[in-house]
Amino acid sequence: MPSDTTQSDERLARIMKRVRRIELITRGMVKETLGGQYHSRFKGQGIEFDDFREYQPGDDVRFIDWNVTARLNDPFVKKYIEERELTVMLLVDVSGSGDYGSVEDSKRERAAEMAAVFAFSAVQNQDKTGVILFSDQIEHYLPARKGSSHALRIIRDILNIQPRSKGTDIKPALDLALQRIAHRALIIVVSDFITPDSGWEKSLRAVAAKHDVVAVQVLDPKELSLPDAGRVCIEDPETGEQIVLNTSHPAVRQFFAERSAEAQVSLGQLFRKNAVERIAVQTDLDYVPALKAYFRSRRRRKR
Repeated sequence: MPSDTTQSDERLARIMKRVRRIELITRGMVKETLGGQYHSRFKGQGIEFDDFREYQPGDDVRFIDWNVTARLNDPFVKKYIEERELTVMLLVDVSGSGDYGSVEDSKRERAAEMAAVFAFSAVQNQDKTGVILFSDQIEHYLPARKGSSHALRIIRDILNIQPRSKGTDIKPALDLALQRIAHRALIIVVSDFITPDSGWEKSLRAVAAKHDVVAVQVLDPKELSLPDAGRVCIEDPETGEQIVLNTSHPAVRQFFAERSAEAQVSLGQLFRKNAVERIAVQTDLDYVPALKAYFRSRRRRKR
């Protein structure tokens, strides 16, 4: 039998391979596809003038300085102090349900990839990034810092953590973010949002009143509709509860689909009521269109 040291080394090698894969995917995408859109949507709103810089696609045209533009024959915008001091805090769900995956990527791996998108966008924009990993308690907290090595550490921490609990409660993470982040920040909550109740809504409302909050919901396709696979034993990864379902029975499949749809509608209403924007992501689908659609809709609302 392999020793504990050998197993640990093999696990670390697998994690580092995933980290490198995620880094390659997200770095290129951020640079080529989403970087300018992130910059234009989430730059700071400070009022202290700092410098000029060249206009980038997605910048607000209201910040163009026409005198400098005319003098240099290229568009330049005014830069403010807070524009390069935005804090991005990632609240990432590492509960037991994140380990589920009916396709190549588990929800945990896709969550790490989504976190990487925002972390590398922040790096490109000279912003600080931190992370809070949570289950039904705080599992890990890493204060916000700048730099690529810090962003890579965040991804490694998401993939490498072995949480003490399998349950889910978003409230402790929201409360910690509210306590630790003094100035207005961008809060990205990455979760499947499959929770026993909505007791965390009050904390969400408090965070959203102070910060810009985005909910990135990561789901597996089998959580939205049952496969036609006959009788199967389904286990809740957080509670260990098991039930046997006849997934080929039309009534069972309809009931499951209706309950899933109702849960999504209810969650959407909760987010809208608290001014939280949602990005819905599935582990079997390319998430870039969802991100682009989000940035486009946000741009329209900000006009």
